[in-house]
Amino acid sequence: MDIPSIKNEEQYEALREKGYSKQKAARIANTPDAGKKGGKAKPYEKWTKDELYEQAKNVGIKGRSKMNKPELIHALRNN
Repeated sequence: MDIPSIKNEEQYEALREKGYSKQKAARIANTPDAGKKGGKAKPYEKWTKDELYEQAKNVGIKGRSKMNKPELIHALRNN
């Protein structure tokens, strides 16, 4: 699987050093609120289906076009 471009390279590298997979580190580093501290990022449940789809696309989740909102959330959390 190809790794998408990373929006927050510093955070990505820190997560990789902690042992996160490339895909999971990319998913976290590419969130719209990447790098915000103190729990400011909104939970996936508050994202629109379109936002979840775009995030799934950014991290290369296959089969995303057939997923509903709960399936997208599950896929993003378990990628």
